[in-house]
Amino acid sequence: MEDVARYLLAAIFAVAGIAKLALRREQLVGQMSWVAHTSDAQVKGIGALEVAAAAGLVLPEALDIAEPLTGAAAIGVMALMVGAAVTHVRIGEAERLPINVVLFALAAYVAAGSL
Repeated sequence: MEDVARYLLAAIFAVAGIAKLALRREQLVGQMSWVAHTSDAQVKGIGALEVAAAAGLVLPEALDIAEPLTGAAAIGVMALMVGAAVTHVRIGEAERLPINVVLFALAAYVAAGSL
């Protein structure tokens, strides 16, 4: 079950991160209204962190190296979700918190099984 959660998180964060890195701001604002409240550098930085987290969730096991990095990547996802939740509350989008809570919980599950 942990593998399912890990691969699901990796897929979600790989897609989200690549979108933030590849798409223009105007293209992102329609789907992610918080983008309007941040700089381009912040959006690209978050995208890079998401891609790194996705890689960290799958590559250590796939390459059979430094498997504790999987737990560290999951903790990084938890930190990203705390930041996302704070941002959503700050800009008046508390209705978006459930997705942050679910992703945080999945990441906590993966971290607990990896450390």
